[in-house]
Amino acid sequence: MKTEHFRKKLEAEKTRLESEMGTVGRPNPRVPNDWEPIPSEEGTEADQADQADVFMSREGNAAILADLEARYDTVLEALSRIEKKTYGKCEVCHALIEEARLEADPAATTCRAHL
Repeated sequence: MKTEHFRKKLEAEKTRLESEMGTVGRPNPRVPNDWEPIPSEEGTEADQADQADVFMSREGNAAILADLEARYDTVLEALSRIEKKTYGKCEVCHALIEEARLEADPAATTCRAHL
């Protein structure tokens, strides 16, 4: 298996995800390895419509951030499996995950039979 190839793909995806998360969130200073939505200036808007826009924007950012963070966590877990020498093995049957599947999703944890 081309583990180094997949490590590079995962590292590139990790960097991309960190960049995307940085547009809608920031690392949470109170919780290591966690992100939080960027705080808004809620309450400084002149009217209720503007306040509603800020609230909706913050909620949208939180949803986007949650999706990005979930994928980020799977990428970190895959990189950890590479370090532990368990990368590329199905979590269900322990068979090797097909290379084509890992090309499509380097963070895959199961073979095609156990999707």
